[in-house]
Amino acid sequence: IMPSVKNALFENIHQSDPLDFWSKHGLDYRRVTDFLDLDTNALSKLGGVSKKSVRLDDRIPQDLKERLEQIANICALVAEYFEGDAEKTALWFKTPNPTLGEVTPRDMIRYGRYRKLIKFITKSREENVARGA
Repeated sequence: IMPSVKNALFENIHQSDPLDFWSKHGLDYRRVTDFLDLDTNALSKLGGVSKKSVRLDDRIPQDLKERLEQIANICALVAEYFEGDAEKTALWFKTPNPTLGEVTPRDMIRYGRYRKLIKFITKSREENVARGA
């Protein structure tokens, strides 16, 4: 694989764990939900499960598990840009973004628009690399 193709192939996957979301036992779902302040309502919508089915232990519903893995990846990608600074990363997620229509990235996630958000972040990372930022 050519280097530029190889690099682009993995631009949407975090390279490190700057927010300490992962451990030997896998993703800490509670850390992710606490970081973004996601409540049971938001988790229910994200996972497509009833509020009563929301749990963040080893019996987490599969769809919610996959969604939180994707969201944790998004958070890690942003944290990498901020060189692991959790405060700056959290502020970015809570600040209305003009490029996202003045919606906060956190709300993009809460509204189920995480796919659009990952595209935005990946494109921004590619542009930063191209500019040497």
